[in-house]
Amino acid sequence: MPPSPSPHPLSVAIVCKNNESTIGRVLLSVRELVGDRGSGPGEIVAVDSGSTDGTLGLLEQHGARVVKAQWRGHIATKQMAMDLCERPWVLCLDSDEPPEPDLCRSILQAIERDDPMIGGYRVNRKIWYRGRFLDHAWQPEWRLRLVRRGAARWGGDDPHDKLELIDASLRTGDLVGTLRHDSFESFAHQLQKQVALARISAQVLHKKGERSGPVRAVVSGVGAVLKQAVVKGAWRDGAAGWLAALTTGAYHLTKHTVLYELSSQRADKPERNDGAGER
Repeated sequence: MPPSPSPHPLSVAIVCKNNESTIGRVLLSVRELVGDRGSGPGEIVAVDSGSTDGTLGLLEQHGARVVKAQWRGHIATKQMAMDLCERPWVLCLDSDEPPEPDLCRSILQAIERDDPMIGGYRVNRKIWYRGRFLDHAWQPEWRLRLVRRGAARWGGDDPHDKLELIDASLRTGDLVGTLRHDSFESFAHQLQKQVALARISAQVLHKKGERSGPVRAVVSGVGAVLKQAVVKGAWRDGAAGWLAALTTGAYHLTKHTVLYELSSQRADKPERNDGAGER
């Protein structure tokens, strides 16, 4: 028997590429929010940027509407996925972010209330590592993810996207529950990701005219480690907490190192001689 229709059905927007290892859990976790295989009042909208593994098969099994498109960057691609959604409320998820059952209950309650003064809800995201959550590293990590359709847009600077309300008269609320983040299998994998993201961030900052130097690189890296380990209390998560702090420091150190190199290349670039003043 299909689930009874909700008065305020939901769209789930996902962007993906070769995420077979994580997207299955995401699709299973949102089944109670949208219905099984598209039979309920909700929908799953996925923008896929060229998957060659089993990602597309999993999306098809769960009744998702798949749009194939070239990767446009984090912000533009996520905006595209959200714009394709047709339901009154939109839940924006990455392909490695399955909401826990307590969060799913909060989401259903929020769209049932349909408070006209609220344009969106924040959720707290937690890293899942080797069978448990990291309760201190990167915590709390509140992210706006459940929004009224048309009430928010993706902004920020790639690769650090940020969903923001565009109507100043609307408020945001916070939902009880946890958004699980299956971001990495090992901290070696996390370090690789951090370096790649740091390079993108440095290039974006350089284009915006920002500069850096060796002192800022060192201070930023050390400061990031201390913030996570001491201020956030990541040490309470054991070895995983220390690794989280160290990889965060590596990200900031790499970002400012790359930005410093880009800045130096521009400064060292010889002036072009067009022959002016030659006889």
